[in-house]
Amino acid sequence: MSSVEQPLVPFMLRRPGQPFPPNEYAQFRRLDGLVKASLPTGGSVWLVTRHEDVRKVLTEPMISSNPSKEGFPRPGRTGGAPSAHDVPGWFVSLDPPEHNRFRKALIPEFTVRRIKEMRDAVETIVDGVLDRMLAKGNSADLVADFALPVPSLVISSLLGVPKVDRDFFESKTQILVTISSSDEARDDASQQILRYLNRLIKLRKKRPGEDLISRLVAGGKLDENEISGVAMLLLIAGHETTANNIALGAMTLIDNPQWIGDERVVEELLRYYSVADMVALRVAVEDVEIGGQLIRAGEGVVPLVAGANHDETVFERPGEFDPGRSAQHHVAFGYGVHQCLGQNLVRVEMDVAYRKLFERVPTLKVAEAPEGLPYKYDGVLFGLHALPVCW
Repeated sequence: MSSVEQPLVPFMLRRPGQPFPPNEYAQFRRLDGLVKASLPTGGSVWLVTRHEDVRKVLTEPMISSNPSKEGFPRPGRTGGAPSAHDVPGWFVSLDPPEHNRFRKALIPEFTVRRIKEMRDAVETIVDGVLDRMLAKGNSADLVADFALPVPSLVISSLLGVPKVDRDFFESKTQILVTISSSDEARDDASQQILRYLNRLIKLRKKRPGEDLISRLVAGGKLDENEISGVAMLLLIAGHETTANNIALGAMTLIDNPQWIGDERVVEELLRYYSVADMVALRVAVEDVEIGGQLIRAGEGVVPLVAGANHDETVFERPGEFDPGRSAQHHVAFGYGVHQCLGQNLVRVEMDVAYRKLFERVPTLKVAEAPEGLPYKYDGVLFGLHALPVCW
């Protein structure tokens, strides 16, 4: 077992005006072992950028996703997300076997068949959002007027959250996924969302509907606090990430119209942008070797999804947008037991969003130079703060 020491680098490598993923990721992949980064909150963490190594981290039982474990990396607390210790039901921060109980209760809600049945509802939602956007005139902010409302309405509909509460969830979710948000602001946002969900769960116990919360209540496998935590997790995971993918993908298809309508577009966009690059924070609970690097128990590990999805040994010319490639083995949704449960829903939302958008607005174009667009360099998730368009 080898131990290769590299100079400390900053944890946050994203910089305004620079490409994403950062150029350093490719440099790191060529080094022996791993690279250690300094956290803004103090301490250090191992960065993992090779495809094979990232997948090993995400499946290694000696590496934990539980923030309560000693040494768990906290670049700004946990990057904006609560933990199972803070919120019962936040099962992404649980390790097996505890994690499995929640996943088993939710798997029936996200099967390919169940999501396929939702496609008509997603199309109706997307058409409604486009109706409102087009009614404003011949220009819009594609993030605020399209990319954010679509997943917000879809996940709210899935959970049984009334449409009138959409703005509330969008504003609170934004606080949770922005690294610069204070701990106090995150706590307040989390508590407001949980209080609302707890009231909704009590309502569904009395008056069940055709929604996920009603089915979880009726199933009896999770208690009320766990259901509210699960619902909060689904709101956050199914909202901001999908919105970022929709906006970035639409911008890319405007520049590459020959790929509009191609069924392979979604997988390549998921690989190409890898918006959830820094989400999978981990800590070693026993000594373990990853990529020739000895990681000691109690040392933090960050598998960088964008690094893995741009690994030249797996994806030829990874910096090029090419839906013709085979991108099926990307890790945009993670890998192993924590792989995103909602991935089938995300794929349908992205596909429907692009097809409807360019079908109804075929002359769509970006109204600002690429270098002037406000990219999200300060958040856990990569994306666009705004995308001015006209037609």
